[in-house]
Amino acid sequence: MIHHPTTQLIVTACLWVGVVNVMSAADFDFHDHVQPLLQQYCVRCHGGDDVQGDVDFVAIKSADDVTDAFELWEDVVGHLQAGTMPPEDEAQPTDPERQLVISWYRQFMDAVKVRPAVFRPRRLSVVEYRNTLKSVFGFDLEVAIMEAEQTVAERSLVVKLLPTDPPGKSGFKNDTHANPLTTVVWDQYSYLTDAAIEQLFSKSRRTELAALIELTDVDLSSTMLSVDQAKSLLETIIAKAQRRPLTDETRTGIAARLQSKPGSPLIDAVKFEIKATLMSPQFMFRGLLLGGEAGQRQAVDNYELAERVSYFFWGDMPDDRLMTLASNGTLTDSAVLATEVDRLLASPRARHLSDVFATEWLTLNEIEHVSDDVPRWVALKSQPLDFMHYLFTENRPLLELIDSDTEFINPHTARMYGGDAKQMTKYVKQKGIEVEIVANQKITLKATTERGGILTMPGILAMNKGPILRGTWMLERILGEELPEPPANVGQVPPNKGGQTLTFRERFEQHRSNPTCAVCHDKVDPLGFALESFGDKGEYLARKPDASIDTSGQLPSGETFDDFAELKQILTTTQRAAVIRNMVERTLSFALCRKLTIYDRPEVDKMTQELSNTNGTWRDLFLAVVNSVPFRETILPE
Repeated sequence: MIHHPTTQLIVTACLWVGVVNVMSAADFDFHDHVQPLLQQYCVRCHGGDDVQGDVDFVAIKSADDVTDAFELWEDVVGHLQAGTMPPEDEAQPTDPERQLVISWYRQFMDAVKVRPAVFRPRRLSVVEYRNTLKSVFGFDLEVAIMEAEQTVAERSLVVKLLPTDPPGKSGFKNDTHANPLTTVVWDQYSYLTDAAIEQLFSKSRRTELAALIELTDVDLSSTMLSVDQAKSLLETIIAKAQRRPLTDETRTGIAARLQSKPGSPLIDAVKFEIKATLMSPQFMFRGLLLGGEAGQRQAVDNYELAERVSYFFWGDMPDDRLMTLASNGTLTDSAVLATEVDRLLASPRARHLSDVFATEWLTLNEIEHVSDDVPRWVALKSQPLDFMHYLFTENRPLLELIDSDTEFINPHTARMYGGDAKQMTKYVKQKGIEVEIVANQKITLKATTERGGILTMPGILAMNKGPILRGTWMLERILGEELPEPPANVGQVPPNKGGQTLTFRERFEQHRSNPTCAVCHDKVDPLGFALESFGDKGEYLARKPDASIDTSGQLPSGETFDDFAELKQILTTTQRAAVIRNMVERTLSFALCRKLTIYDRPEVDKMTQELSNTNGTWRDLFLAVVNSVPFRETILPE
């Protein structure tokens, strides 16, 4: 059961206060019209000496106090329109009073103009740091491990040593603004840097060292460098690490520090310079070299734009092509940028979008917990990953996320796809291996039309067992609505007592009888029960008519459906704008590495409308993001 706390009522009240303070030209007066409503319906529980929900709306004096909660406004208006807030056991505002607040909200939102966020530097995430370190040196830091057959083991030394990034306010791990740089983390960076430098000067990395020196007369058998070679090496590494061309002052400093240091002292000096570079904030943080005028709205410079594009699609520093376009000033041209987006999407490194963005958005790592059989859970997880990579990189329509006739299966998932599994190339198991990890093959759904899209993939269904988890996941991850945590004392749906023959759905109706809880359950339950024809392992249960399986439902909008196929039709038609809006918000937030603000709202509105009207593709969305105001502009802190 999901409980809707009274704190949302407080948020509503707070928003009312903030809106008025912003709208000095409102059609009504705050003191004469809104404040009496707050006093009448809210102050008794949420103001003064008796503050419930840890929120005192009386203390909120300006719009700045509430803009962080702007994403709840649509939900607040929905509750006011539906009459579900305040709680039914409290005094209720009249219809004109509700309409006054709704009109007020709409006027306020219409007055909001798009603007970029104030720039805040952030540390590279673990994934970004690993990829960037590899791009600087030309090799990955890996650990030598003994692993059993058909297991999955982490080989990256970076990932094994650095602490896992917690999701930021955006919900994504690249939102590292709040991640502390502790002494422990600093020591781990130091160890990783030393390990990379020692490898670079080892005999096994002569080829990578020669590539970094960028001179043709490198003796791969020698461990010594000339002064010119040392200068070339440092200039290359520092430019890569800073993601910007070197200044003349930096070049002069390098030459001065390396002069008259032949042999081993020269190598030691080079190692010291490399470590100082890779331990500097300019390497570990994004944007510290961003130029411009403090406090002013301005376009990001060419090199920052190259970084934003590269880290968005690849989770890595810009390559030589992007740096060249940034240097000659052509990357800001929309046509050039579109060509680069296509190039980045065509690269194998674009797997970053599915492996990181889609995984965190859709919580795909949860699939790893559905089975102790490694090849099986790998198959269940790789299916949505391959599918999302296909959508992202082959310019597929956005709504194919919900409804698609393309699928990716392997021998572990083939039994879920009936006759369609015959499209696979025959699988021959290796001798001596009972069960093995096998790559997916692309098929077209013909016989198993109950599948199609992300929602009915076995791994998604298996990680969300039962209608409540499935409905909640769909509501939050697909429709973009946030739900509060259920209260701690909520129990499970009770089993039938002696002599009872109630279905789960009938027993659940008794369980959710609390009117306050029903506010959220009215949204969640229809979505979850629509998937009742699929079992806990993702198998399809209703190939034959089964009267005991009830997949019908009614959405809060009043729309009804008999089964999941009809719900899918609703999601791709009348609810398409909500689905696309969620895709826009998730993609933009991931690209910006931060939670969206109220000032991003106009851009989200514009993108949602355009993509919905044109049946936009993922490429269309990516291009809209990289050409958007919050992506292309910034405000430097004063």
